[in-house]
Amino acid sequence: MDILTDHSALDLALVDISKTATFTDYFVIATAQSPLQFSALTEYLEKELAPEGVRLRHREGSPESGWVLLDFADIIVHLFSPEKRAYYRLEDLWGRTSQVVRFTG
Repeated sequence: MDILTDHSALDLALVDISKTATFTDYFVIATAQSPLQFSALTEYLEKELAPEGVRLRHREGSPESGWVLLDFADIIVHLFSPEKRAYYRLEDLWGRTSQVVRFTG
């Protein structure tokens, strides 16, 4: 979470889906303001998590599409543009059965 806040991602949320899903334990959801910020956040996450033994397993989406998914096994990071985040509303969907913790800064 610190990596994202340190690099100006907005409206961070952590969703504990460990009791309702088998493919991961947590979703981290954040908003990026531009394709350049999407790319930078992706790069920072990969670079800063690697020394801790956390490796990127899979990536989907693109900065231009307004959504990027980064699968780090136990944690899946969803980066959204403001418009795509409002459209997909992952916190609302998963929040029905899982705890959502919001981070403000």
